[in-house]
Amino acid sequence: MENIPNSVEIIAPDLDTAIAQAQEELGVPAKDLEAEIVDDENENTDGGLTIRVRVLMPDKTPALELEEVSVAGCQIISQLLGHMEIEAELSAAYQHSTNDEEDPYLNIDIEGEDLGILIGRRGETMDALQYIARVMLRKKMGRWVNLSIDVSGYKNHREQQLRRLAHRMAQQVTQFGRPISLEPMLAYERRIIHMTLQDNPGVRTESSGDGNHRHVTITPDTIR
Repeated sequence: MENIPNSVEIIAPDLDTAIAQAQEELGVPAKDLEAEIVDDENENTDGGLTIRVRVLMPDKTPALELEEVSVAGCQIISQLLGHMEIEAELSAAYQHSTNDEEDPYLNIDIEGEDLGILIGRRGETMDALQYIARVMLRKKMGRWVNLSIDVSGYKNHREQQLRRLAHRMAQQVTQFGRPISLEPMLAYERRIIHMTLQDNPGVRTESSGDGNHRHVTITPDTIR
């Protein structure tokens, strides 16, 4: 039997092109694939912008296994919090993506007192915790699980802040005709800015910078 990979990393001009390439390489319909942007808007040798995307073909999770995955996820996070000597309550639930064709993702909320240390500066500690938990959960379950971690509702609050910021800065860019660079952000925060303004006809967004200095610049369609 041919050994078919369950994931590929693709560099393409945009997310749709990356999924189309993965669909051809993996031989499965696009609706059965999950895409995760590893790095967005890098400059290629021709001067154009590209994104690096990890496209996965996850196993369909039987309904009876959902509880097992939730329990495993909570156990892993509890173990990590124990090593950090942090007491908190966990609640797990499957959330539906904004894309109806994608499988639900496991969201684990961490609630408690004085959890600012768990969030960290600009959510960096929480992001690192999520990455470690994903790696541990994948090893435990034998497959990749789309896991999201939130601490005291930080992500929802941060998303609303970023959407308001994006609209406000876009209005200024349109009014004065000059680009505005935002503060450095995590990858998921930059995606919120890009997605918020993707249908705004007066501006364009692009990411630039390296590592922790990577940020979004909002540019008018026509610079004065």
